Amino acid sequence: MTQALTKQVTFDEFIDWLPENSEVRYELHDGIVIEMPKPTGKHSNVTGFLIEELLLTIIHMGKRGIWTIPRESIVKTSNENSGYEPDIIVLDQQALASETRWDRESIIENATSVKLIVEVVSTNWRDDYHKKLADYEEMGIPEYWIVDYAALGGRAFIGNPKQPTISIYPLIEGEYQVSRFRQNSLIQSPTFPDLNLTADRVFQIGR
Repeated sequence: MTQALTKQVTFDEFIDWLPENSEVRYELHDGIVIEMPKPTGKHSNVTGFLIEELLLTIIHMGKRGIWTIPRESIVKTSNENSGYEPDIIVLDQQALASETRWDRESIIENATSVKLIVEVVSTNWRDDYHKKLADYEEMGIPEYWIVDYAALGGRAFIGNPKQPTISIYPLIEGEYQVSRFRQNSLIQSPTFPDLNLTADRVFQIGR
């Protein structure tokens, strides 16, 4: 069993420490190593379903072999004190040539390599709605989704009473603008305009 770090560390120290083939996921949040909640079956089902839908849309858009969804990756933030492992990340394979740490360590440092990041909400929902949102915006990630299929987030984000919500944040003039999709509304993504999927279809997978 790997002993978690209890002191503040740099990003490179975190990468050197990160255990290989661990069943536990870790992220670096402002220099502190965080053990991530183990995904539930429903969380995994929703994530897997969205990967399938995005891959089909990538093919339909003629981006096969150009855009890819890796099994895992770590996104290094602009302040260099945090590193996140998104539930889903869509990468531009042509831009990966500029990622000096990709081939050896699966590390993404440039927003130009990223087309989309998706976080599927777990019990640590504040990280998705606050910290990661701010860090991805500062990096210049062009589009960010928060998929709150179990309505875990705060009422400011998913309504009162709470209801399952998909929040899509496209980057417009350096700032995220949000659109929220619930029930049978058709998800509208600037990066994936050909996506033919309702919010409720996603939520059904997580029920």
